[in-house]
Amino acid sequence: MKKSYQRLPESELDIMLVLWNGTPPMSRSEIEKIVNMKKQLAPTTILSLLTRLEAKNYVCVEKHGKMNLYTPLVSQEEYQAHESHSVLEKLYGNSLKKFVTSLYQGRKISSDELQDLSDFLQELENKED
Repeated sequence: MKKSYQRLPESELDIMLVLWNGTPPMSRSEIEKIVNMKKQLAPTTILSLLTRLEAKNYVCVEKHGKMNLYTPLVSQEEYQAHESHSVLEKLYGNSLKKFVTSLYQGRKISSDELQDLSDFLQELENKED
């Protein structure tokens, strides 16, 4: 059975990106330090975002003394796959051709990019055999 994921608001996604790119488990202060390199958020805001992510089953919390440590329950790959499928379905009617066309509209596609895409499609075709 496929897991279903709630789409994350940008602020919660920022927290998840820190966890995915860091070395979990991470404390709130470790997460805060990295998030605040990009934008300033109060410690209480970060704590609220982590609480929401826990409620949505995106992170688990382990208590170590007075410190909470946060670990992602959803991998970045799982979330990206779900979001990509959702965008493809909702905005492009599941048409890969329409999706790729919109990405490159008005921009010349290099021969290297075309070769990469061709290789990828060939790889997918070989997996089906």
